[in-house]
Amino acid sequence: MDSRTGLPVVGMVGGGQLARMTHQAAIALGQSLRVLALTPDDGAALVAADVQYGDHTDLAALRTFAKACDVVTFDHEHVPTEHIRALAGEGVKLYPPADALVHAQDKRVMRERLDAMAAPNPAWRPVESTADLVAFGDEVGWPVMVKAARGGYDGRGVWPVGDAAQATELAETLLAGGTKLIVEERVALRRELAVQVARSPFGQVAVYPVVETVQRDGICVEVLAPAPDLPEELAVAAQQLGIDLATALGVVGLLAVELFEVADPSTSSGSRLLVNELAMRPHNSGHWTIEGARTSQFEQHLRAVLDYPMGDTALTAPVVVMANVLGGEPGGMPIDERLHHLFAAEPTARVHLYGKQVRPGRKIGHVTVLGDDLDEVRARAARAMRWLRDGTEGTA
Repeated sequence: MDSRTGLPVVGMVGGGQLARMTHQAAIALGQSLRVLALTPDDGAALVAADVQYGDHTDLAALRTFAKACDVVTFDHEHVPTEHIRALAGEGVKLYPPADALVHAQDKRVMRERLDAMAAPNPAWRPVESTADLVAFGDEVGWPVMVKAARGGYDGRGVWPVGDAAQATELAETLLAGGTKLIVEERVALRRELAVQVARSPFGQVAVYPVVETVQRDGICVEVLAPAPDLPEELAVAAQQLGIDLATALGVVGLLAVELFEVADPSTSSGSRLLVNELAMRPHNSGHWTIEGARTSQFEQHLRAVLDYPMGDTALTAPVVVMANVLGGEPGGMPIDERLHHLFAAEPTARVHLYGKQVRPGRKIGHVTVLGDDLDEVRARAARAMRWLRDGTEGTA
């Protein structure tokens, strides 16, 4: 406990934007968030009062960090599984636990568990050799999607492969370098969806409305809440799937389930869902909840890991749109001047900047707009995003 407040100390491993926004939620709850950051320039290190610097792969640094925490959670999935188990064996309370988190760390482990649960997987196969990859492509049809089992995000670690020759060249290079691979069918995608569930150690769950995520070059650029024109039966199915996965995997904290909606004429809705990926932490698909839900995902994550009752997940407006701000080309209008123009053009837009150095394609912030009409709200969010990205109202 923090002797100054009488409230628990939550530790978050990782100092990125998720820890930064969790810190903001912790302030309102009176909580003390302790952050393990790599450098003083990390987004959370710029704002949090209690920061330890160290590497998340260093067990000694993790031990020192955890000693001052009542519970430890994660800004990312990259802490070695064996370190989490070692700390748990020493009595550290870590959420999500290692046996849950591994399903977000390793895509092969995730796919195997989903198959065992009869959850909706795309066709897939582990790749031990080039022959495995070629045989799978010949079986399900080209192109296919090759994925690194560990470490990929924002389009990294994913390779579309069009034919056997390309597959052979790619697999020989990656396998020789020690990269563990899986391969998945390339589904006939209608759109991508996501659902978030929070679960406490007591087993209470809270589920958010299903959202549509819009991707460009493997990076989420926009989130629409609730997902437009989603049949109720499919929305309920997605929410129930999220709850079932959180419960079966023993998740504590936030679980984000990224989904593919694919055409299926045999269903009454004409669609079915497939699991794309899992994340066990606050997630980009839930940033809209800061202004757009009664309880933000960041507060909900804190409630969950502290075993507090869950908060209301209802929307605060009929339509909520979150647009990610990706770094543009260097130079041009300073960021402070861009904010002046943005606020003049879109005074209702809510801006969140992550304290990151700008690099082309890097997520440096997001904007959220609320309203009643989807097309209007999307246009306003895109306009605000462009002012931050480019210093102009130009097209996306």
